[in-house]
Amino acid sequence: MLLTVDFTLPLTNPTLQFLILFVIILTAPILFNKIKVPSLIGLIIAGAVIGSYGLGLMTRDSNMIMLGNAGLLYIMFLAGVEIDLAEFKKSSAKSLVFGLISFLTPMLFSYLAGHYLLGMTVMSSVLFASMISSHTLLTYPLISKMGVGKNRAVTVAVGGTVITDTLALLVLAVIVSMNEGGIGFAFWTKLTISILLFALIVIVGFPLFTRWFFKHFPDSTTQFIFVLTMIFLGGLLAELAGIEGIIGAFLAGLSMNRLLPRVSPLMNRVDFVGNAIFIPIFLISVGMLIDYRVFFGDLETLKVSVVMTVVAILSKFLAALFTQKIFRYTNAERMLIFGLSNSQAAATLATVMVGHRVGLLDDAILNGAVVMILITCTVSSLRAQKGAIATSLLEGTTGEAEGESVLDERILIPVANKDTLKDLIEFSLVIKSKENTRDLYALNIIRSSEATPEAEKNSEKLLEEAAMLGAGAETIIQPLKRYDMNILNGILGVVKKYVITDIVMGLHIKQEISESFLGNLVEGVLDKSRTTLYVYKAMQPLSTVKRRLVVVPRDADKEIGFALWISKLWNLGRNTGAKLSFYADEAMLDILRQIQRIHPVDGDFHLFEDWNEFPSLAKEVGKDEALFIVMSRDRKASYHPVMQRIPDYINHYFREKNFMLLYPLQSTTAEGYHSQISIPLLSSNQVLGGVSDVLAAVVREKEEREGKVDKEAEGEDV
Repeated sequence: MLLTVDFTLPLTNPTLQFLILFVIILTAPILFNKIKVPSLIGLIIAGAVIGSYGLGLMTRDSNMIMLGNAGLLYIMFLAGVEIDLAEFKKSSAKSLVFGLISFLTPMLFSYLAGHYLLGMTVMSSVLFASMISSHTLLTYPLISKMGVGKNRAVTVAVGGTVITDTLALLVLAVIVSMNEGGIGFAFWTKLTISILLFALIVIVGFPLFTRWFFKHFPDSTTQFIFVLTMIFLGGLLAELAGIEGIIGAFLAGLSMNRLLPRVSPLMNRVDFVGNAIFIPIFLISVGMLIDYRVFFGDLETLKVSVVMTVVAILSKFLAALFTQKIFRYTNAERMLIFGLSNSQAAATLATVMVGHRVGLLDDAILNGAVVMILITCTVSSLRAQKGAIATSLLEGTTGEAEGESVLDERILIPVANKDTLKDLIEFSLVIKSKENTRDLYALNIIRSSEATPEAEKNSEKLLEEAAMLGAGAETIIQPLKRYDMNILNGILGVVKKYVITDIVMGLHIKQEISESFLGNLVEGVLDKSRTTLYVYKAMQPLSTVKRRLVVVPRDADKEIGFALWISKLWNLGRNTGAKLSFYADEAMLDILRQIQRIHPVDGDFHLFEDWNEFPSLAKEVGKDEALFIVMSRDRKASYHPVMQRIPDYINHYFREKNFMLLYPLQSTTAEGYHSQISIPLLSSNQVLGGVSDVLAAVVREKEEREGKVDKEAEGEDV
């Protein structure tokens, strides 16, 4: 039987529907970017063109609603999972203030407009006001792509969105219950208990369950499906608690924030699927609601549309302006806040649909809401884009040095065992600088005496898997295969040829770290090379570690590689979200505290002065925690004799714990290095966005206190 395709409008053939959707997703951003219009506006307009009120190619049926809802939940989840928790904690009070301002200001203006300009009843006016007071983070993906997703104003706006939308949706629940005569003590009790129970499950239960799952199911595809499951489970639990699913998706992202490293293949998959499929389809589905005939319909609908749009834009702008003045933000940051908080979509749609169903909002309000959504989304996109450009330019001139990095970061990962390959690659990805997307090298050495076809095949498999893991995180890992009689000579040859700055070496989970191990390989690398060396042993996946205890020796700041390993450690903290607990003497802690104040990362500080008491740290390292030890080469500034006994201590006290030994770079004049490198005054592109300047200032301040800087040297660099 010959199959035929039905082209009758509206199209019902799933293949045709998906073809149209993906053609729009492919072409709309290209076309609208050429005329300097944000791509999300193009997707909304395209939805209006193909929808029931346009060409009638497709209807906003249950399939579109389902996919659109998935995209909406995805937006909120990404906002939660990408937020900088250290900055979020630091600005939680500001988020609360902004959330209240962004809720109360539109509530007041909208209530007055609804009651006095549109002649609505008190109850309808309150519901109308709650509809306009909410907002959707529709422009967050745009801002995130432009590299300012971690800006302080963005963090405040994202955190405040949860406050604003929660209050708006609670007003919706209360007004609907009052209209149905069901409000009372039982209503408030049920609502309070359900919300508290929901929050407890998501905030406490989700991280515990996710950590357990990632430990027992390391397969990347399985973990990705698990993340998707948790997104929609969070949304469902929120709806069962009586609030909108977007709140649940956001809290799910927030609770899983530390378990999804920013540059991991898993996070890249989550982000890719959302931005490539679910979020664009949501924008198209929003566009399909737009009825252009409203502009040419009765005057009442046109009046309602104008009032709603003007009140929404004006009140949200005032909220952003008040926030800017209170916290002394820049004009660019005000534009970011306004761009994030002005777009109306998710909660607005929920409120108007429910209000229309129960008879509190009429057809004019329903049509006016759709017009308001289109205009506010357009205005938000343009302002968010302009604010993001201005902010990135400002941060680029004040927070980063101009020009290229002085030091080209090149990370070498010797791989010999499939069981440790993934751990080493993931660790290297989270410590590298953001700009480094191709200077990572996976090295496998085949002994000349063991060069068999089987050895060749195993080597190729290892290097291919390493390259695939890097590609999953949008990083090129260059595979290197070498033949040598001696593994150490093979490593040193690659270090010299490729000007390697960092080496990441690993231990098998069943292998002990011992003096013989250090003497045979690591000690050889330490003696023959001056690069920064990381010896890493993973007992569990990197993302499941809750806290890392970092033991830093006295005078570590006097070693030439201090700024380099500090930048890597800060990258580790930022990209994984796990707390960094520093154990050092008071002078070292002072330096670390100053860096932490300027560049927030989740961390705390503990006095630890006597390395002879090193075994006492065993009781400090709990479940799902790791030990990082900053070592030193013999007779260097921070060397301590106890370091010779570290392998024995690890075998005796920390056998079942994740650990890392870090040996700082010692020389910038060794063969293979650029002679112009100056440490610690490196380009801030390479060293933690300005931490080198902080270190220089800290060292100078310390020397001035000790009376080591005389008046003639005050104008010189430290």
